[in-house]
Formats: sequence, C-alpha cells, structure tokens
Amino acid sequence: MCGIIGYIGKQKAASILIEGLKRLEYRGYDSAGLSVISREFGVETIKAVGKVANLENKINGKDILGTTGIAHTRWATHGKPCDKNSHPHSDCEGNIFLVHNGIVENYQELKENLIKKGHKFSSETDTEVITHLIEEFNRSVDFKNAVLKALKIIKGTYGLAIINKKEPDKIIAARLGSPLVLGIGREEFIVASDVAAIIRHTNKVVFLEDGEMAVITPESYEIFNAKNKAVNKGATELDWSLEKAEKQG
Repeated sequence: MCGIIGYIGKQKAASILIEGLKRLEYRGYDSAGLSVISREFGVETIKAVGKVANLENKINGKDILGTTGIAHTRWATHGKPCDKNSHPHSDCEGNIFLVHNGIVENYQELKENLIKKGHKFSSETDTEVITHLIEEFNRSVDFKNAVLKALKIIKGTYGLAIINKKEPDKIIAARLGSPLVLGIGREEFIVASDVAAIIRHTNKVVFLEDGEMAVITPESYEIFNAKNKAVNKGATELDWSLEKAEKQG
C-alpha cells in the first residue's frame, strides 16, 4: 500500500511532494521520504519513519530549491521500517534516485551479481537493486536506455519514478502491475500512483499501461513501450473534484 509522487516544473518541488504524500496517506504506510534535485545543489534526500508530518517537520526551515523531485510513502515488505530502508533509494555514486511500488522477485539473484561487480548496498530492500542495475547500465548507455535495460531483467511488479543527478531536468516513470498516472499541467507535470495526488493541480491526465515508460521534462513528455517504440497517447480530462478523488480510496 505504498504511494508515489513526482514533480517537475517551475515551482519548488518539496512542498508539492509533501502535499501529494498527504493525499496518499489513506493507503497505509510506515515511513516517508523525498529526493529533490537541482543543477546548483545536486540531490537532497530526506526521510522519516512514521507519519508524513514527521518528514514535513524535518523539512521545515530548510530552503530546498530544486524544481524536480520524487517522494514516497512505504509499507515495509523487505526490511524493517527505518531511514535506510525508506525510499527514495540511490546507487553507489549518488546519481540515480528512485521510488518504487511493487516487488522485485529476483532481487536476491540480481543483488549477488551486482555485489560481485563491486556494487555496495546500504539497505535491506529489494528496491535498491533497481538503482544499482540502472547505474551499471548507465556506464555504457544513456539514462533512458539504462532504465529500459534494467526493467527487462527485473521479475515482479513495479511503479517507478526515477531521477538522475547527471540529467537533473528529467523524470522517468515506468509501470508494470502497479498503477501510475501522469498529470499534465501548465509548464509542469506530476506523476503519481493515484489521481488524488494530482487532481488539485490538473484534471488532464495520461494513464500509463503495463510495460510503458514516460520520459518527462519541464516542457514535454514522451511515452515508450517495452520495445522502446514511441506510443502516441492522448490525455484524458477527468470530471473529478478534489473531494470526489479523495473518496475513491
């Protein structure tokens, strides 16, 4: 019962991410966290066990300037609730950060292979494997193709929102068996696991289908299938109010 939200646009991301996490609290969770990225300051990650309010208290007083970020509420499956197991997770170099809903069924096998290649893990989660896979492939191919290669060898389910310090004006989102929706605003985009986290900002959305991946920048988005072919999908305008969306849960 985890929640995902990501923001990219011109506004400061942190407050929008916190607001979105609050809209997802009904789903149940035991910890929360966010990562915000900017060209000037790189990635700032903050996590807290317990309520979203605990995360918000950690952020209060900090001037987090980035306009791109991802956030997550976690329900523990692999590893106890604690900061190190909370999302977002990162790779060895601190470049790749992601949030994940779902389960990586073959994570143990993948983890063992990555350790043999020199990767060092800092959590007990299955999710962290994905960050290191992307890191490994990103050494030889670009960010988007590194994500595609990683997804091809993952067994299980995922809803993902991913950022990369090397490409700070981009979010990659992908879905297989775990819902993701992309909200299209004015010079901004919000990706989330639930419309409730989006509807306050826009009612124009694109629902990702299984096997699809969205590459999102502040100006535009593109959607690709598992074979890296562009998918032309029109947006849907929802006839929902914020109050109606919150009742869907």
